[in-house]
Amino acid sequence: MDHSSDKKQTNDSAKLNYGKTFLIGTGFFASALLWSLYNSFVPLILKDFITSSAVIGLIMTIDNAFGVIFQPLFGSLSDQTRTRFGKRMPFIMIAAPLCSVLFFFIPQMPTLFTLMLIVIIFNFGMSVWRAPIVALMPDLTPSQHWSKANGVINLMGGVASIIAFLIGGKIANSYGRSATFGMGSIVMLLAVLTLFMFVKEPVAKSTFSSSDQSEDDKKSARLSTFKNLPVKQRRNLLYLLFAIFFWFCGYNAIETFFTTFAVENLGLEEGSASMLLAFFSVSFVAFAIPSGFIATKIGRRKSIIIGLVGIIAVFIPILFLMNLMALRILLLFGGFFWALININSLPMVLEIGKESEIGTYTGYYYFFSFSASIFSPILFGLIRDLTQNYATLFIYATIAFALALLSISRTSLIETKD
Repeated sequence: MDHSSDKKQTNDSAKLNYGKTFLIGTGFFASALLWSLYNSFVPLILKDFITSSAVIGLIMTIDNAFGVIFQPLFGSLSDQTRTRFGKRMPFIMIAAPLCSVLFFFIPQMPTLFTLMLIVIIFNFGMSVWRAPIVALMPDLTPSQHWSKANGVINLMGGVASIIAFLIGGKIANSYGRSATFGMGSIVMLLAVLTLFMFVKEPVAKSTFSSSDQSEDDKKSARLSTFKNLPVKQRRNLLYLLFAIFFWFCGYNAIETFFTTFAVENLGLEEGSASMLLAFFSVSFVAFAIPSGFIATKIGRRKSIIIGLVGIIAVFIPILFLMNLMALRILLLFGGFFWALININSLPMVLEIGKESEIGTYTGYYYFFSFSASIFSPILFGLIRDLTQNYATLFIYATIAFALALLSISRTSLIETKD
């Protein structure tokens, strides 16, 4: 009887509570919706005041710069916070509603000064609650389910992007930018309300003694340094991190400037230009979970290489095909190949380190991906200013993905089966 009871307990622990995970994911959903609208329309809003694409690209990196600087700070503060609402929820309850109000006013600013003031405060506010909302999932999910839960949350983020591009684009065409930003603000408020009503943080567990914590910190510090890795693993990690940097350079440039390209080069309305990206997002969402299964069968490295080769093959024809139907089809394929790359990249980094080093290796991943998000819009903005042609976006992205392919091809990682 005891063996039967143990077996039942094991089976129960093997199940992920999908309903609870979806509720936790409402915060990710709202955040992804706002960032998709922000990245699609703010460059066009800035274009009303600024002629230089390089300057626009620089402004569009503020969120990433703030993320690198402030996210670790507020994530650490939330670890130490103890309130009756929990340790993460106070940051979300205060910063997220403030961000929703600021977001509503972005397209209504009459001068560049007031626009920049709102944009800077909005970006700071988003960096306040982004780390705590990310921490909610591992806080409330058993560690053996983190990968599956992360897949669910990525799926919700992808759905949010589709809504932003399709519904946001239609609203922009019919009622203007302000209505689109208003929709985003309302969704944010509803998401925070849902999170607060249905997701309860557990009572804070007792913390380690300071001596134990100090010893753990020392152990973590010893494990996290590059010099403690064997030479081959260190080289593999560096090549992989540079591959991540390069493919996010390509992706971020597309995400930031595609809408402007479609308006300038294809003559589309702003809303219709934004809606084009929905084809990419729909495909990404559809293949987010299958990409994980594909990697289980053939390996993460091989899956990423296929994705990089495929996405290069997608972007090269766009230079020569200015046909909307062909562009939609290519973007559908692009979303599939991006899923192969994006879904499998973080697990590939994490498997180099030990279980006790997951936080450190996650930090490596986000440092290189955020750095690309800061560097890439500025660099492409300069290239566009020199060429005076937004179509060079696809040459730039193709080169970035090719460099990523070259980097990951130099790795020789030994993968473990899921």
